[in-house]
Amino acid sequence: MYLNSLDWAVLAVYGIATVSLGLAFARRASEGTGQFFLAGRHLPWWILGTSMVATTFSTDTPNLVTDLVRNNGVSGNWMWWAFVITGMCTTFFYARLWRRSGVFTDIGFYELRYSGRPAIFLRAFRAIYLGVFFNVAIMAAVMLAGIKIAGVLLGIEPYATVLVVAIVTAAYSASSGLRGVVVTDVLLFITAMVGAVAAAWYALDHPSVGGLEGLVSHPNVAERLSFLPSFANWETVVAVFLIPLAVQWWSTWYPGAEPGGGGYVAQRLLAARNERHAVVAMLWFNVAHYAVRPWPWILVALASLIVYPTLDSMAEAFPHLDPSLVRHDLAYPAMLVFLPHGLLGLVVASLAAALMSTLSTHLNWGASYVVDDVYRRFLAPKQSEAHYILVARLSTVGLVALAAVVALWLENALQAFQILLQIGAGTGLIFLLRWFWWRINAWSEIAAMVVSFSIAIWFQFVHEAVGFQLPSAVVQLLWGVGITTAAWFVVTLSTRPTDTAVLQAFYSRVRPYARGWRRSVRTEADSPGSVTSALVAWMLGCALVYTVLFGTGFALYGDMFQATVCAVAAFFVGTALFRVMRR
Repeated sequence: MYLNSLDWAVLAVYGIATVSLGLAFARRASEGTGQFFLAGRHLPWWILGTSMVATTFSTDTPNLVTDLVRNNGVSGNWMWWAFVITGMCTTFFYARLWRRSGVFTDIGFYELRYSGRPAIFLRAFRAIYLGVFFNVAIMAAVMLAGIKIAGVLLGIEPYATVLVVAIVTAAYSASSGLRGVVVTDVLLFITAMVGAVAAAWYALDHPSVGGLEGLVSHPNVAERLSFLPSFANWETVVAVFLIPLAVQWWSTWYPGAEPGGGGYVAQRLLAARNERHAVVAMLWFNVAHYAVRPWPWILVALASLIVYPTLDSMAEAFPHLDPSLVRHDLAYPAMLVFLPHGLLGLVVASLAAALMSTLSTHLNWGASYVVDDVYRRFLAPKQSEAHYILVARLSTVGLVALAAVVALWLENALQAFQILLQIGAGTGLIFLLRWFWWRINAWSEIAAMVVSFSIAIWFQFVHEAVGFQLPSAVVQLLWGVGITTAAWFVVTLSTRPTDTAVLQAFYSRVRPYARGWRRSVRTEADSPGSVTSALVAWMLGCALVYTVLFGTGFALYGDMFQATVCAVAAFFVGTALFRVMRR
């Protein structure tokens, strides 16, 4: 155990403060499901945006970034940097539409947009598929990171870690509701950022690293600093750069980066005060998530290449750990052992904050599906609000228990990331088009989910056993996207469209751009320049994030000329974006 009494004291104070803040909203959360799951639809943009950032700042995120950097250099982060395109698309095309829809959960969208028994089935199927199975996989990946951090710093066995995490998180999430989750997320985000910066500071201060200058000049690191992969190795270029930018951002469904928005992102948009708060919340989330946070994690990952150059060196440093846990993502918690006491406690608290934030959001989100889209819709439609709140709290406990079991099976963060990408491969284009093309129907989505999930199961558990092996996860992703997209497109054109009355009601309520709807419903003229303005804002938003991200990197590398160029570009891009948004 690397923590002393001072560290434990810091951790205890932080834990008490966080849980107390969350529980302060328990009474208000008990007023009804509207308060428990949507906080009365009256939350401001800065709380909602920060909450989304805190949720994506999980204990597994720095581990994943470390895994990517150690395997593919800084450019390996394009596997998730590419999702900037998705996030900005959601900001300027879909955030207003979600808030305008007025549904209780994003799953409720299906009976608003589609008709008949297929829509009813889709709502129930999607609620269980995402709210239980997919959600459990995400939380398990988060718990896996907690297992590794606890194993390195505390010497705690995996079973003990998941037990403590499950009990504490379930008690907190089941009590406070969404308002408690998002308000607490603000504190969690601040603490987590302080912890990440502190971890980077002391990683650079390690004697074998020698500060920023020593880091960027070290032979283990120098060839891994480029923001772009080496085009001498086309296999890597395709895997970590071209596929994410050309295919992954629109074709895969991944939490926090869903094409068109969805999951806990849609939940936050639905809880916003109005449409403008929804848009600005989404913009702040994308800027903070992709441009503000990554560099502390990247610096720690690069420093770990000097301190722990190989997996054997990590295994030698932590002989008490299960060998199956010694993967490249372990390097991040392995670097934390060099922090001084007191600060070590704060960093551990920040990682606990990240864990709590992510799990509490996913538990509240998943429980909203179980309660509103399954239990109330199909099993018990006429119960009291107090009854539904009880079911929500019981669902929370059940979800965290399932996640704990799956977490004990996983081995590394990248494994979980690739499984989740494969499960959602090929479904993303539907989520972009269903708002703007009347022909998509419930059978389109059912086909996409069934096919993508079947392909993911095949690649994960079957294809090697039967001797049909594909060379890499990237090729598997492309196969998944191609087969799934072709399947749902054929099903769309082969089945009856949604009833005209339902399409008309949806269009009149949500008011999407008229193109793509004129053949089926009475449409209104688009606002002058509305589509063009959204496209311009989308491109400017992506440019803003990337110029800030890379400008920060150049400054850390000591290249002040390039950093200055990026800073000037970011200023003009940000000014232009502000003017477009005002229009």
